[in-house]
Amino acid sequence: MKNHTFTVGKTNTGFDAYYEENELIVAVTTGNNITELKNNALEAYNLYAEQSKKKIATIDQIVFRYDLASFFEFYKEINASALGQRIGMQKSLLSEYVNGKRTPSEKQVSKILNGIKQLGKELSELELV
Repeated sequence: MKNHTFTVGKTNTGFDAYYEENELIVAVTTGNNITELKNNALEAYNLYAEQSKKKIATIDQIVFRYDLASFFEFYKEINASALGQRIGMQKSLLSEYVNGKRTPSEKQVSKILNGIKQLGKELSELELV
């Protein structure tokens, strides 16, 4: 079972994603949220697959790689250095990911995303007096 990796970015209205094959972008889509984006990515890939006479994919074969630079550009309120400290990641390493100098592994993306989600959860439970 071959996975098809889409690169995801944050936009003003939601998310966008693209799929590359042989260094060419062959499928592009958008979505208001990640669930919608994944369904749209599957549809976009399968349209490409049909035209290219490739095997049709299932939703489980659609994988997302997040564009950290776009994320931190869109959410300027989140300080990458402070987040790195919070999640136990070296400031220089996170900076290289954010600036596109290095590509994070799925494990590192998961660590960053979990830190962001935890921060969001804490903020959503906050009460000010």
